[in-house]
Amino acid sequence: MSIAPRSHPSEPTNLTDDRWRETHLGRLLGHAMRRFDERVLNLMAGNEGVPLALANLASRDQISAAHVHITRHLALEGSRLTDLCKAAGMSKQAMGDLVDQCAAWGLVERLPDPLDARAKRVAFTPVGLAWLQAFKDAVAQAEAEFKEAVGQDVATVVALGLEAYAH
Repeated sequence: MSIAPRSHPSEPTNLTDDRWRETHLGRLLGHAMRRFDERVLNLMAGNEGVPLALANLASRDQISAAHVHITRHLALEGSRLTDLCKAAGMSKQAMGDLVDQCAAWGLVERLPDPLDARAKRVAFTPVGLAWLQAFKDAVAQAEAEFKEAVGQDVATVVALGLEAYAH
């Protein structure tokens, strides 16, 4: 089996139409995820179960989709920082900064790890669990809005396709 030779970088290419850069699947998925996360944060800002200080931060865009990584990935029983980083696909330093912010806001706390005296576990506080419930409610609402916007059949196909692609 032979491989076609690559064109030399100085040779002209066939890129006269670059609209594909705006509409390829990766870009559309990125736009959709940002829109979904923004809607979830907006809904959380208005949720009565969210403490007023956190709702205020969310409504002023001080809480971002990056902070949602902790909400999405922190296990209910707590997680080691390294496990949280792996689940969220973030560096230890970036996740450590997010955990520090969320701890300052009262969402999480660092506790001794029962399996390793040298390690710490990050766990939700009671305020963090209220935040998690508001996140669950907001995700359900945003998903319902998505289904209404595109129709139940399309929403089902999208969900099945994304699930298959992600795993």
